[in-house]
Amino acid sequence: MQLAAIIVSLVLTVVGVALIARAVAQIYRFVKLGQPVPAGSRTDNPKARTVTLVKEFLGHTRMNRWGIVGFAHWFVAIGFLTLPPTLAQAYGQLFEADWTLPILGGFLPFEMYIEFIGLMTVVGILVLIAIRLLNLPSRAGRKSRFAGSKAWQAYFVEYIILTIGLAILVLRGLEGAIHHVDHYEAAYFVSYPLVLAFDGLSVPTLQTLIYFTAMIKIGTSLIWMITVSLNTNMGVAWHRFLGFPNIWFKRNATGETALGALQPMTSGGKEIDFEDPGEDDVFGVSQVEQFSWKGILDFSTCTECGRCQSQCPAWNTGKPLSPKLLIMSLRDHAHAKAPYLLAGGGKSMEGEEKASEEQLKDVPAAALAEAERPLIGTAEENGVIDPDVLWSCTTCGACVEQCPVDIEHIDHIVDMRRYQVMIESSFPSEAGTMLKNLEKKGNPWGLAKKQRVEWTKEVDFEVPIVGKDVEDLTEVDYLYWVGCAGALEDRAKKTTKAFAELLHMAGVKFAIMGGDEKCTGDSARRLGNEPLFQQLGQENVAMLNMAFGESLDEDGEVDESTKKPKAAKKIVATCPHCFNTIANEYPQLGGEFEVIHHTQLLQHLIDEGKLIPVTPVEGLITYHDPCYLGRHNKVYTPPREIMDKVPGLRQQEMHRHKERGFCCGAGGARMWMEERIGKRINTERVDEALSLNPDIVSTACPFCLVMLSDSVNGKKGEGKAKESLQVVDVAQLLLDSVKTPAEPGDDGDEGDDGDADDTAPADSPDPEPEPVK
Repeated sequence: MQLAAIIVSLVLTVVGVALIARAVAQIYRFVKLGQPVPAGSRTDNPKARTVTLVKEFLGHTRMNRWGIVGFAHWFVAIGFLTLPPTLAQAYGQLFEADWTLPILGGFLPFEMYIEFIGLMTVVGILVLIAIRLLNLPSRAGRKSRFAGSKAWQAYFVEYIILTIGLAILVLRGLEGAIHHVDHYEAAYFVSYPLVLAFDGLSVPTLQTLIYFTAMIKIGTSLIWMITVSLNTNMGVAWHRFLGFPNIWFKRNATGETALGALQPMTSGGKEIDFEDPGEDDVFGVSQVEQFSWKGILDFSTCTECGRCQSQCPAWNTGKPLSPKLLIMSLRDHAHAKAPYLLAGGGKSMEGEEKASEEQLKDVPAAALAEAERPLIGTAEENGVIDPDVLWSCTTCGACVEQCPVDIEHIDHIVDMRRYQVMIESSFPSEAGTMLKNLEKKGNPWGLAKKQRVEWTKEVDFEVPIVGKDVEDLTEVDYLYWVGCAGALEDRAKKTTKAFAELLHMAGVKFAIMGGDEKCTGDSARRLGNEPLFQQLGQENVAMLNMAFGESLDEDGEVDESTKKPKAAKKIVATCPHCFNTIANEYPQLGGEFEVIHHTQLLQHLIDEGKLIPVTPVEGLITYHDPCYLGRHNKVYTPPREIMDKVPGLRQQEMHRHKERGFCCGAGGARMWMEERIGKRINTERVDEALSLNPDIVSTACPFCLVMLSDSVNGKKGEGKAKESLQVVDVAQLLLDSVKTPAEPGDDGDEGDDGDADDTAPADSPDPEPEPVK
């Protein structure tokens, strides 16, 4: 038995080590096929990156959001990393049954650690196996987050871990028996029942059992190694190694998710200058090798856990997009095409083959066939990603927020959209109208610019306009960026007027632009039209800089001679999409502004006592988190705190809220496209709200307001929602409570500073809300 155990173990070891070395080299060469990234963008601040990696791994910061799953996975992951000494001991036991590790062997803390982690690894993997079996696609269908995952790979990995964990405990019991442990010892506090079970066996029998169990442990470990080496696209196994670099190289060194800003278009690792693009610049992604190396690493790291899929609004409403399946498709395509690319294959910008037939003669036929597949194409075209998959994305960020290994799904989706829009002119036809209106009129509706200020005639106070009523923004506290929807869409205009009135009542000095501003470009950029976003953004940035009392010199830099020291570049926006673009993306265009959302400013004004909700607004209210306010910018509390201060309101959260909030369906330029597949996303969200039987559905975004209102009105027409149900912005709620009826002898000015002083909280006012910079 001993000789057989030694031969089997050593043969498997030689084969396993050789194959794993080859696989590591293959993956390294494979990832390097991707394009370079801008210098320093993935390696800046190495200390912070290392701290982020340690926090995310040891803290399991994403996994632990899933309760018991995170707890169980933590022990399995720790066991994988810290139990290799038991493998070394097993090798020694092949030759000498009672062999122990030098130094560590017999060291009580180490022995106790092995016992505890060995047990918890077994318990953890049993929990994970149970969770998988209880949520199989055969039981839950599309609702299963494992739908589409490669089941055999998951089962293989799970049962390998279970076998190794059990082997460790059995070996511990045998070790105790052969070392004649005849009473309870702390070193065997877990395996002592096994020690007792083996007690009484003869020494030769114990030795034989140790040789056999050590072979099982080693052999199982090496079978795992050989299997994953032969399947380099086996993300459920390789994420154990690739997850570490993928987290370390994430977009933000300090740990934030890859949400908020989209990245500028790059080619060959350099940002594209659209005014003078290079001859070899590649616009967007049309072939898998045009993704960056970080993108290729992303694809290879996917664990197929399905957390992204379970949260995706498109997948949850019957559409073909699953972020998990999209990443898996890109990974499998890239791996299958890799031999062709590594042999020098690929096409130039002119569409010519880079490699000769001689160079490609040894490339497998399967790789050559994979190279012929279009990256974007229908099933009939044998495409890797179906166009319906690509255009179903709302860029809500749920996938990026949930991914435990920091895959940047949205960036990859938008990169593919960019090629389709800019080179192929292939995108949903309805979006073409929006693009034409942006190009010609500077707003998605194609309305005249003078209509941007028409709403100011509908309020009973003067709204200062920059360049007309105030010279520049140095004379006011805030620029109120109204945005296209807030100025031009009837429902959103109610929010605009309500917020402006609240600012007026609170004595906040503000001004708006005079109609010459353009759309921020959010929808154009997320659709994939990067040049149009750049054009709109650059015009807005130049206009804003001038409005804040600055002008630019010939080099496009701020002319210091025109800069006014007291010019506080503060902007408040009611639209989260404008908020996100100005705060997070305009710095890419030279626009550095302090931006806050209107709910943040309103909360601050309430805390200061400048706005005092007094009139009850009765009813049950549920709040819908806008994706670009919540997940993309982490603003969750202010809207809820405002509603808390309104008398009479009773808040109740929908099942999916905050980080797990469900999209309204308008993001990612979907506002301008028809939903022809599956259930409408806004209908799904409204159905969730209606399950609470609310009196009011509130939000803090004009896009959400439109989408939710449309669905609620449809439900009313079907008799499925009560006629009194309202969909309103938080600002409208607050105004209803602050704007109290005047009593006889009252000046009706409840919101002025004098009244505010009498009823202000005794505590000192909170500091001004922190802007996004």
